[in-house]
Amino acid sequence: MRLRGLIRKEFLQIVRDPSAVAIAFLMPVVLLILFGYGVSLDAEDIQLGIVTEDRSAQTAAFTAGFTGSRYFHVHRYEHAGTAQRDLARGAIDGLVHLRGDFAAGLADRRPAPIQLIVNGVDANTARIIQGYVQGVWSGWLAERAGAAEAPTPVTLEQRVWFNPEVRSRNYLVPGLIVVIMTLIGTLLTAMIMAREWERGTMEALLVTPVSMAEIIAGKLLPYFLLGAGGMALSTLMALLLFEVPLRGSLVVLAGAAALFLVVALAMGLLISIIAKNQFVAGQAAIVATFLPAFMLSGFIFDLNSMPWPIEGLTFLIAARYFVAILQTVFLAGDVWAVIAPNALALAAMGLVFLILIRRRAHKRLE
Repeated sequence: MRLRGLIRKEFLQIVRDPSAVAIAFLMPVVLLILFGYGVSLDAEDIQLGIVTEDRSAQTAAFTAGFTGSRYFHVHRYEHAGTAQRDLARGAIDGLVHLRGDFAAGLADRRPAPIQLIVNGVDANTARIIQGYVQGVWSGWLAERAGAAEAPTPVTLEQRVWFNPEVRSRNYLVPGLIVVIMTLIGTLLTAMIMAREWERGTMEALLVTPVSMAEIIAGKLLPYFLLGAGGMALSTLMALLLFEVPLRGSLVVLAGAAALFLVVALAMGLLISIIAKNQFVAGQAAIVATFLPAFMLSGFIFDLNSMPWPIEGLTFLIAARYFVAILQTVFLAGDVWAVIAPNALALAAMGLVFLILIRRRAHKRLE
């Protein structure tokens, strides 16, 4: 009965101050649209320069692969020097150079090298351009082998698992949901205890017969429901707006989300208990949760590529485990070899935070 009264009190507070509703439902919409459309690892409309020093049919057949591709916008040059100057000033992103003896080398079965120069300032885009050019080159070789009716000694058959369209959005949006829910879950509870202290209502709660455990539960449960609503909204946006496939079970997704919400809400509540000031609690929540979740969760950056001290630090970031679960459930399905250990890690972290909250929260003023 006392717990029900505390929960009702918290819901009335949410109704009077709808900022929590805005954090739970408006913030994920804004951030998902902003980051979902703004952050992309795909490269399209690549400005590619092509230098052809001869006008043979072989040269035309090879360069047709670039002009017919949706990834390239082709600029043709007569001289390599002009193309290299445009590459240096950023007018083009890459340069393919076919020398004047290209067709003759093919006819005489001599080496006919193809030069590729890529602007490597953005290493990720440079690697993507290199892969696209190699794809055009492989397709051209296959066409030549088919036209000659000669068997190809080695045939490369590529198969991309889990994300056959190779859309970076399919990979990024689940990670974005994790980062956004980390921020939302922590902010929802980061200021509630501090608000009670600032407004002087905490003293009134302390003199009531309710226990500290009931106060903590009364603070967590309403915001857990708000966070679950925000998670459901984010999942719907991922499926309907960004068209990310969901190959796993909704039950597994909901269970993992519940575990992560407990961790995020508990982190925020612990910050609120320690800070006792709304401004400090809000700033601490952003610094302690959002930035580590963005940088150290595997959302964008490969964790195995980090120096070992930083990679070791990522095991303390709850978002790391939820990113692994969400990306697996969305793209691969219910792979329990990935889901189970990460879910156990989230459960352990949630238990640790709840124990810390119980130890830091006391029914006394000091």
